[in-house]
Amino acid sequence: MSTTFPEAVVFDLDGTLIDSAPDLQVCANRLLAEMDLRPLGLAEVTSFVGEGIPPLIERCLAAAGRPARGAALEDAITRYKAIYAAAPAEFSRPYDGVVACLVELQHHGVRLGVCTNKSEPLAREVMTALDLTRFFPAIVGGDTLPSRKPDPAPLRHAAGLLSTLPDGLVYVGDSEVDAATAEAAAVPFALFTRGYRKAPAESLPAAARFDDFAALPGILRRLARP
Repeated sequence: MSTTFPEAVVFDLDGTLIDSAPDLQVCANRLLAEMDLRPLGLAEVTSFVGEGIPPLIERCLAAAGRPARGAALEDAITRYKAIYAAAPAEFSRPYDGVVACLVELQHHGVRLGVCTNKSEPLAREVMTALDLTRFFPAIVGGDTLPSRKPDPAPLRHAAGLLSTLPDGLVYVGDSEVDAATAEAAAVPFALFTRGYRKAPAESLPAAARFDDFAALPGILRRLARP
């Protein structure tokens, strides 16, 4: 095993660094209650997570029996963002071992970033509430650029903010979107298997898979390119 780390590691946020599905569900149900629609269960809302708030709300409305498009959908998305921004981390928590892992990586001089499809302002609010912002000089959201994951541009942008070329980078995520993003960017991908993916872990292209953040530093040493 290598004794060195990659120059930089970029993480997805929801389902990777933090279990945010409980807040996403609570806020979705507050929106649905305002619209006199039925509430959705945690597993149902979790299955809609991964591509940002607009697809999340479109899927929630369809599941609750009122599909929406155009202005009606945009109004619902705007209202959801306001509800979520008012309490973005009431129930969200970092996964076990995340903070200790980040401290270790920071200690070894690894530059750290986040690349998420959550809007950048909301991502920063959640991370600030959970005291994670201090680890990440680069935070790229779904609205930072014109494109979002699985387009590789946001991940490449995060690498640029960290002054790192793709061959010095590892991406850590939990979903099909993250796997496709890493593949498109030609970056090694480490899959966190306790997140929000839909397909079996073995079906996603990944250089490594893990379910415990205590194992990640060793994995990153192995994935570091000479």
